[in-house]
Amino acid sequence: MQALLDLKLLTTFVRAAHAGTLSAAAIQVGRTQSTVTMQIQRLEDALGQSLFHRSGSGVRLTGAGERFLGYAERILRLHDDAVSSFSDQGLRGAITFGCPEDYLIAFFPALLKSFGAIHRDIEIRVVSAPTPELQKLLHARQIDMALVSTPDITTGGDFIRTEQLAWVGSKPTLELHDFNQNTDPQSPIPLALAAANALDHRSARDAMDAAKLPYQIAYASNSLAGLIAVTRSGLAISVMMQKAVPSDLFILKSPLPPLPKLGLRVLKSEINPSPATHAFADHITKMLPFL
Repeated sequence: MQALLDLKLLTTFVRAAHAGTLSAAAIQVGRTQSTVTMQIQRLEDALGQSLFHRSGSGVRLTGAGERFLGYAERILRLHDDAVSSFSDQGLRGAITFGCPEDYLIAFFPALLKSFGAIHRDIEIRVVSAPTPELQKLLHARQIDMALVSTPDITTGGDFIRTEQLAWVGSKPTLELHDFNQNTDPQSPIPLALAAANALDHRSARDAMDAAKLPYQIAYASNSLAGLIAVTRSGLAISVMMQKAVPSDLFILKSPLPPLPKLGLRVLKSEINPSPATHAFADHITKMLPFL
């Protein structure tokens, strides 16, 4: 008698194959690591094949696992297509969506509310990271889609919208900040910036270098909340997307150099995006210009 393949086991297997660790797969499917381990074992027992090489650093596909991955992905895709085509309840499924934190704060609540009103049976899991990290996750197929940004909007492209970066401080002008009350005009301006690979970090440093203004990276935080807290303290100025600047902080101008605009676009996994992924990407493309 042939084994019947459980869709939940297939989903866990695909997530583990792309994540490279069972712990990461467990987070993505909303299960404990021990449950994921048992699900993989059940699938291997049903197939009579070992699908993963296991080590202390994670898991990697065996030859059988490599061959089975394509089948598993096609089965899950066909399942989603069939359900969406014949069910009166519309699309179902789960999406892992990546997005920088400032975009999550500025746009995601409205996007999720409007999308959820149309597609109540699609689960959206969120990964917050800078654009370069999201691009790596997409390439590794650890996320299904992402809202990312690029600093080069002069060459055109399929941008959904553009966003202006801004210098942000606790006082209306740079001169009013306590750290600038120094008799030496060449004293460095303290900056609070995100991770070194983030576009706002690179844009800030490039602008200061081009303007030949002295500065120092006084504070670093991967959290937008952390950058806001430092900026509110008055000990440094920061760079944020203009739409994400809190109402109690100020956008600073001269003598600080102008900052670029960022172009926002949606990227999807290169291999067989699901109907749910296509639906959310289309929704973002239609709604984001008006938020």
